[in-house]
Amino acid sequence: MTSSNLDLSANDAADGPVFVSSETAAAVFQWLPAVRALQETYARPLGPQAVPRRTIAAGAAERASLRTMTAVPPGSRYYGAKLMGMAFGPAGRQLEYAVVLFDATTGSLAAIVDGNLVTAYRTAATSAAALDRLAPQGAARLAVLGSGLEARMHTLAIAAVRELQEIRVYSPTPAKRAAFADALGTELGVHAHAVDSPAEAVGGADIVLAAARSYGEKPTLHGAWLAPHATVVSIGSTLPDQREVDSSVVARASLIVCDNVEEVLEESGDMLAARRDGVEPDAKCVSLNDLMSGKVTTSRREGDVAMYKSVGSGLQDVVVAGMILDLARAAGLAVPLPIRFETKRIG
Repeated sequence: MTSSNLDLSANDAADGPVFVSSETAAAVFQWLPAVRALQETYARPLGPQAVPRRTIAAGAAERASLRTMTAVPPGSRYYGAKLMGMAFGPAGRQLEYAVVLFDATTGSLAAIVDGNLVTAYRTAATSAAALDRLAPQGAARLAVLGSGLEARMHTLAIAAVRELQEIRVYSPTPAKRAAFADALGTELGVHAHAVDSPAEAVGGADIVLAAARSYGEKPTLHGAWLAPHATVVSIGSTLPDQREVDSSVVARASLIVCDNVEEVLEESGDMLAARRDGVEPDAKCVSLNDLMSGKVTTSRREGDVAMYKSVGSGLQDVVVAGMILDLARAAGLAVPLPIRFETKRIG
C-alpha cells in the first residue's frame, strides 16, 4: 500500500475505497432488505471454499488475539473478511471489529466498514431469515431472554418478519428488563412487559429468543419450559466454554438449523454439553444453506420444537456490510479514503 498520493481527485476518491462508520450504518440499515439478501444468498449453492472456518491467532505474551472470518458469497458484488482484534491494555480489554470488502468485479478494495453494528445486524437478520422459514405464519408471542444489544436487535429483526402480539422479557436485573420492555413496546407498538423468571417468559411462547449467557456459563433456557410448537433462536454459545441452552432443549428439538453445521457441532458449548449428557444432536442438524435452498423440508408435525443455532459467519458479515456500503454510497455518507493500493496484474 502506498499513501504518497493523498490529494486524490474527486473522481478518483469517489471510485476508490471508502470508510463506513457505525453511525452511517445505523442511518442507512434496513431490516427486511437485509433478511431477504441473506435468504437469497443462502439459497444459492455454496462451494466448499466459499466460507472457510474462522481462524484465531493469539499471542500469550502480548495478551492479544485476532479472529478472522472470510467469505466469497455467491452472486454478491463483494467478498471479504471480518477482523476482530482484541487486546488487554492499561484500560482493560478492548475489542474492535472491521469488515474489509473487495469488489468482485475488479478485485480492488471497496471499503472498510466499522464492524461493531454490522455484527449485531447480521446476527439478528440471519436469525430472522431462518425464523421466517421455520416458524408458522401468523401473529406470535415472543419470549426474550436478555436485554442487551443482541436481544434488542433480534427483537427488531423478528418483528420485521412476524407480527408480534406480545413480548415477554426476562433478564437478571429487574430495572434493565423493565426498561428494555418499555422501550421495545413503544418502538414496535406491541404489548411488551418484563417478567420475574425465564420460565414465565418462555411458557406458552411461540418464538423463544435466547440472547444472553448467564454468569458462570449456566444454561438460561430449559426444554421443560417450551411450548410444544415453539421455535427457538439461540445465538449466545459460539465457543466450547460458553453455555446458553440446556441439553434438554437440544433433546426437545426435532430440527436444528445451523448457520455452520460443523462449527455448531464442534465449537458450541451447548452441543458439546448435550453429547456429554447423552443427547446426540448430529442427526437433527441441517445447514441454513440446505434450508434456504429447499433441500430440507420445513414441515413440522404437531408438537415439534425447532431451533436455529448460530455461531456467526463471515458470509453474513460480507452480505450485510455490502448492503450497508451500497446504501451509504447512495446516500452520500461513505467517506473516501485518501489511499491507493498497488494492483498486481497476472497473466
